[in-house]
Amino acid sequence: MSGFDGRPQKAAQTERLLTPANVVTFCRILLVPVFVVAFLSPWPEWFGIADLTAEWKSLIAAAIFIIISCTDWVDGYLARSRGEVTDFGKFMDPLADKILVAAALLALVEQQVLPSWPVLIILAREFIVSGVRMVAASKGEVIAASWYGKAKTVLQILAIILFLVKDFFFPPQGDDAIHNPLYLVSWAVMLTALVLTIASMVDYLVKARGVLGIGRGARTGSSDGLPETTVERSRRLSTAPFEEQSYALAASVVERASERALTVATAESLTGGMIASALTAVPGSSVAVRGGVVSYATAVKHEALGVDDELLAQAGPVDEEVALEMARGARRALLSDVAVAVTGIAGPGGAEPGKPVGTVWMALSSPWEERAELFCFEGDRAEVREQTVRAALEGLFEVCDGAASAICPFD
Repeated sequence: MSGFDGRPQKAAQTERLLTPANVVTFCRILLVPVFVVAFLSPWPEWFGIADLTAEWKSLIAAAIFIIISCTDWVDGYLARSRGEVTDFGKFMDPLADKILVAAALLALVEQQVLPSWPVLIILAREFIVSGVRMVAASKGEVIAASWYGKAKTVLQILAIILFLVKDFFFPPQGDDAIHNPLYLVSWAVMLTALVLTIASMVDYLVKARGVLGIGRGARTGSSDGLPETTVERSRRLSTAPFEEQSYALAASVVERASERALTVATAESLTGGMIASALTAVPGSSVAVRGGVVSYATAVKHEALGVDDELLAQAGPVDEEVALEMARGARRALLSDVAVAVTGIAGPGGAEPGKPVGTVWMALSSPWEERAELFCFEGDRAEVREQTVRAALEGLFEVCDGAASAICPFD
């Protein structure tokens, strides 16, 4: 970790690349060529089973495709249940899905099962949406996935499976494919998927109109009249009075948690309830805010939040693992989806070797993400507490904002 400079220092910060979830994602990508070979190549002849019909070969390819598709649920479950949602996983998981779907669609075109125009629509949408998200990310914006994106991915996968197996269950009779019931069902699902594909693309463009400079953006307020990005808003708030900062950040947390149908809770030591106070100052916050535990005394951290008393005795209350256990305890005690915990030294006294005044550990806990960050804030007691509140609210917002992609990465 770098020195104490007021910037967050990630705790346990080196994300493990080869988590079980990421290994499953890698395997999914590596199995895509297996599916393509099973579907396109004359492998029955290679193994001396030339009697195996094309219909059986397609069925076997469909089974491989289904197995690969199901691994997406497996890696998502592993990442959330083990608290190992990584940035690498967030990037690779949806990419693996796109590789699988694109490979399957192109294979169907190669076998003349599908015409090329549905595939062109689907691939064009992926390029456009990826470009929009890249531009948004460069400006500090995150565009959340909608249900259109989730539904279109599921329907695309279902349509591919139906096209693969249709001739096995209803062998073709000459060129009269129109009388194959599964052929009609396959096209009905594919056309529905195409409608949702286009709808999800339009949804992204509408959400990103401010970032792209199309019409009026969702956020306004920059000095030149252009939509205000998250980075610009953060810079503006950094010079605003604390009350304005905390209210704006708390309102963002409540709004995003409400959108995601999430509940939040707090466990506070040095801030003594200031984070919960900021959240509950927002009208309508009762929809998302479960409550908070003010565990100012060390004993209360153990009694109310379940922090291990041996850990407290050995490490002291200002510690990474203590902060994590406080966050877990708040989630457990208040039955919330997301919890933030802060513990630190606000001053003027209380400094310890290696822990000067301003040292603060903040931890966040949710089913899809768990992390701790170390800060060393400068200023007097009030300033340290105010900076801690801001950091905690920003952390809550990030976790709530990332909930959709973590829970279901389809876009």
